[in-house]
Amino acid sequence: MTLIVLNFKTYRESTGEEALRLAKICEDISKDYSVQMVVVPQVADIHAISMAVKIPVYAQHVDGVGYGGFTGHVTAASLKAAGASGSLINHSERRLKLAEIEASILACRSLGLKTIVCTNNVATSRAAAALQPDFVAVEPPELIGSGIPVSKADPEVVRGSVAAVKDIAPGVGVLCGAGITHGEDLRAALELGSEGVLLASGIIKAKNQRKALEDLVTGA
Repeated sequence: MTLIVLNFKTYRESTGEEALRLAKICEDISKDYSVQMVVVPQVADIHAISMAVKIPVYAQHVDGVGYGGFTGHVTAASLKAAGASGSLINHSERRLKLAEIEASILACRSLGLKTIVCTNNVATSRAAAALQPDFVAVEPPELIGSGIPVSKADPEVVRGSVAAVKDIAPGVGVLCGAGITHGEDLRAALELGSEGVLLASGIIKAKNQRKALEDLVTGA
């Protein structure tokens, strides 16, 4: 089943009550079109959304620390308690060092939370795969929010990342991110070997979010 991960970021259109409304739209799309939707709201919205929908809710970031004196950090335990079932790690807007990425993955794994590690090229995709996350999401940062899909602008980074990840860790899935907006973008990403997409502004900032999601899944 095609996986569509929608990162809510910190847009006005996906904060608080708007985040809850959008999550319910995503749940409808998942049911109506037989795709797997994952929503990724801000930490403060995770609990309310997880109580309102049955589709997976992921966090935008998690730190590889446990209980104790870690003021301001986001722990895997707190995410699980809030109802999250996974987290993004190392998004281009929240970069981490390699050791921090590993610590975040291990913290999530110890509690049964899924992980999606974001990368920006073939080399970092290969390195991320060695850490055995559930998914690697390749998205060149210069294309994020550009409306130009990586599947068109730089298809080799997707194809190469898929090959690199599968060579290192066949069980790790690959997602395609950056600039994904339309059904043709999703179709191209799948044709390049990815199992789904990670997207944000193309849906979040759309005048009609439901229609934008419907166009995405039906156009593929």
